[in-house]
Amino acid sequence: MLRPVEVRVLPGYRLWIRYADGVVGEVNLSHLVGLGVFAAWQDYHNFESVHIGPGRQIAWGEDIDLCADALYMQITGKQPQEVFPSLQAEAVYA
Repeated sequence: MLRPVEVRVLPGYRLWIRYADGVVGEVNLSHLVGLGVFAAWQDYHNFESVHIGPGRQIAWGEDIDLCADALYMQITGKQPQEVFPSLQAEAVYA
Protein backbone atom coordinates (compact mmCIF):
# COMPACT_ATOMS: atom_id res chain seq x y z
CA MET A 1 0.00 0.00 0.00
CA LEU A 2 1.34 3.41 -0.95
CA ARG A 3 1.10 5.63 2.07
CA PRO A 4 2.05 9.30 2.05
CA VAL A 5 3.56 10.29 5.39
CA GLU A 6 4.36 13.95 4.77
CA VAL A 7 3.21 16.67 2.40
CA ARG A 8 4.49 20.23 2.06
CA VAL A 9 3.44 23.16 -0.08
CA LEU A 10 6.02 24.57 -2.48
CA PRO A 11 5.76 27.80 -4.50
CA GLY A 12 3.83 27.73 -7.77
CA TYR A 13 1.10 25.27 -6.77
CA ARG A 14 3.57 22.44 -6.26
CA LEU A 15 3.66 19.82 -3.53
CA TRP A 16 6.53 17.91 -1.97
CA ILE A 17 5.39 14.45 -0.86
CA ARG A 18 7.20 11.72 1.09
CA TYR A 19 5.87 8.16 1.11
CA ALA A 20 6.37 5.42 3.69
CA ASP A 21 8.54 3.40 1.28
CA GLY A 22 11.06 6.27 1.09
CA VAL A 23 9.96 7.76 -2.23
CA VAL A 24 10.14 11.54 -2.18
CA GLY A 25 9.18 13.90 -4.97
CA GLU A 26 7.37 16.94 -6.23
CA VAL A 27 4.19 17.34 -8.26
CA ASN A 28 3.06 20.46 -10.06
CA LEU A 29 -0.69 21.02 -9.76
CA SER A 30 -0.81 24.49 -11.30
CA HIS A 31 -2.70 23.17 -14.35
CA LEU A 32 -5.70 22.43 -12.09
CA VAL A 33 -6.07 25.91 -10.58
CA GLY A 34 -9.45 27.40 -11.47
CA LEU A 35 -10.95 24.17 -12.86
CA GLY A 36 -14.12 22.88 -11.18
CA VAL A 37 -13.57 22.34 -7.46
CA PHE A 38 -9.99 23.55 -7.88
CA ALA A 39 -11.34 27.09 -8.34
CA ALA A 40 -10.91 27.31 -4.57
CA TRP A 41 -7.15 27.33 -5.14
CA GLN A 42 -7.36 30.74 -6.79
CA ASP A 43 -7.03 31.88 -3.18
CA TYR A 44 -3.56 30.48 -2.52
CA HIS A 45 -4.31 30.15 1.21
CA ASN A 46 -6.76 27.37 0.30
CA PHE A 47 -3.99 25.50 -1.54
CA GLU A 48 -1.72 25.90 1.48
CA SER A 49 -4.21 23.99 3.66
CA VAL A 50 -3.14 20.63 2.16
CA HIS A 51 -2.97 17.63 4.48
CA ILE A 52 -3.03 13.84 4.39
CA GLY A 53 -6.61 12.67 4.80
CA PRO A 54 -7.86 9.70 6.81
CA GLY A 55 -8.02 7.54 3.66
CA ARG A 56 -4.36 8.43 2.87
CA GLN A 57 -5.48 10.86 0.16
CA ILE A 58 -3.85 14.25 -0.34
CA ALA A 59 -6.65 16.58 0.73
CA TRP A 60 -7.78 20.16 1.09
CA GLY A 61 -10.77 20.44 3.43
CA GLU A 62 -13.63 18.05 2.78
CA ASP A 63 -14.28 18.92 -0.85
CA ILE A 64 -10.95 18.44 -2.63
CA ASP A 65 -8.67 15.42 -2.63
CA LEU A 66 -6.26 13.65 -4.95
CA CYS A 67 -5.36 9.98 -5.05
CA ALA A 68 -2.01 9.39 -3.36
CA ASP A 69 -1.38 6.39 -5.64
CA ALA A 70 -1.76 8.49 -8.79
CA LEU A 71 0.60 11.13 -7.40
CA TYR A 72 3.12 8.39 -6.51
CA MET A 73 3.07 7.15 -10.10
CA GLN A 74 3.50 10.70 -11.36
CA ILE A 75 6.52 11.20 -9.07
CA THR A 76 8.18 7.86 -9.90
CA GLY A 77 7.16 7.57 -13.56
CA LYS A 78 5.99 4.03 -12.87
CA GLN A 79 3.03 2.37 -14.55
CA PRO A 80 0.14 0.88 -12.53
CA GLN A 81 1.35 -2.69 -13.21
CA GLU A 82 4.75 -1.82 -11.73
CA VAL A 83 3.23 -0.37 -8.57
CA PHE A 84 0.48 -2.96 -8.19
CA PRO A 85 1.84 -6.34 -9.41
CA SER A 86 -1.56 -7.97 -8.94
CA LEU A 87 -2.82 -5.93 -11.92
CA GLN A 88 -0.31 -7.71 -14.14
CA ALA A 89 -1.44 -11.09 -12.83
CA GLU A 90 -5.08 -10.17 -13.50
CA ALA A 91 -4.23 -9.19 -17.10
CA VAL A 92 -2.72 -12.64 -17.68
CA TYR A 93 -5.94 -14.34 -16.58
CA ALA A 94 -8.24 -12.03 -18.51
